[in-house]
Amino acid sequence: MRESGPWPVRVGVGFVRACAVAVVAMLVPAVWAAAVALGIRWGAANPWSWVMPAMVVCVGTLALSRPVCRTVRFLVARWTGTVVPAGYRQAGPVTQLSTGYWWNGFRYERSRRDAVMDLKWRARWKDPANWRDLRFLAVVPFTAGAVASLPPAGLAAAVVGLGGPGAAARVVGVLGLVVAVAGAPYAWRCIEPVAVRFLRASPAMVLADRVAELTAQRADTTVAQAAEIRRIERDLHDGAQAGLVVLGLSLATAEKLMETDPDRARALMREARTGAATSLTELRELVRGISPPVLSDRGLVEAVRAFALDSPLEVAVTANLRLRLEPPIEAALYFGIAELMTNAVKHARATRARISLARDGARLVVDVEDDGRGGAAVRAGGGLAGLRRRLAVFDGTLEITSPAGGPTRARIVVPCESL
Repeated sequence: MRESGPWPVRVGVGFVRACAVAVVAMLVPAVWAAAVALGIRWGAANPWSWVMPAMVVCVGTLALSRPVCRTVRFLVARWTGTVVPAGYRQAGPVTQLSTGYWWNGFRYERSRRDAVMDLKWRARWKDPANWRDLRFLAVVPFTAGAVASLPPAGLAAAVVGLGGPGAAARVVGVLGLVVAVAGAPYAWRCIEPVAVRFLRASPAMVLADRVAELTAQRADTTVAQAAEIRRIERDLHDGAQAGLVVLGLSLATAEKLMETDPDRARALMREARTGAATSLTELRELVRGISPPVLSDRGLVEAVRAFALDSPLEVAVTANLRLRLEPPIEAALYFGIAELMTNAVKHARATRARISLARDGARLVVDVEDDGRGGAAVRAGGGLAGLRRRLAVFDGTLEITSPAGGPTRARIVVPCESL
């Protein structure tokens, strides 16, 4: 955050920040100067004296580009609260084949580590953000770096001038001290607009990342739909369908025994009636798992309250939501809450829970808290990761806070302009 307090404190904090910005901004030019000095030391007459300095410049610039830019983003976020997204491409997943080799989308490797390292280097070298970082390294020394260097340069001039003989030296020393003291609280601030202007992702990169994100979400949605269809087919095949087959056989047998053994026929019909009731109950449970009737008829809040009544936990539901949402959003939120509550029962061994649904501007915020043992985390391939992907389809987010020993707090935020 921006410094505050008495003027001496602001000068001291500003001076330290200006020195930090100057060091970071001038790090790569210092490498260039060292390379030039190395070439001069080897001698200009040597036709090969430029090879090593050129290699030092290239390797040093490439090696320092990403650390310097990350440091600048960190300093800007820490001092001003302005977050500049990195926008770097992330390496994709690797897959182990039945042969034991690992496939990363480009080549086969014997170990997962080799496959991941190869994929990371490919993603880094082909990342268009590299050119953005190099452009920033070329701009920042002459903008924010030059301005931030004024306070330390003024202090150096003050020390030399005030300690030297003659009136001119003392005048230079006084001017340097004035520059250092007056400019310290403000000189470092140039790094924020420069970072925002040159380190943010370009519109093309933002669009490409959004397309990749939507493509991944579409794939996740397709996989989730296929899994849901398989679950419905399995439930129908193992539950209601089997019951209906038994019901048909019982009715056929009763029909044959109606004249020869009426008592046995009536017993089979009673069993058939019981089986029909059981199959009807299973079908209702299946329909409730697909889309609860109370959710379609009365909305998200009432559906959550009905779910809380059936939960083995002691659940308190508070809601500040009057309008209905779009059915896909309501379904995603309902099943997300249901999954969080199921985890609280199965894994956290909770006894009480609290569900809150509230409006926050144009966002719907759902908070789910339980008194379980904690330790919940979003793991690749886990249920919480799947829930986060399903919410991302609606630009929603899921945040989990679950220290060891509890409590576990989950927050779901979904933008809803209709609110």
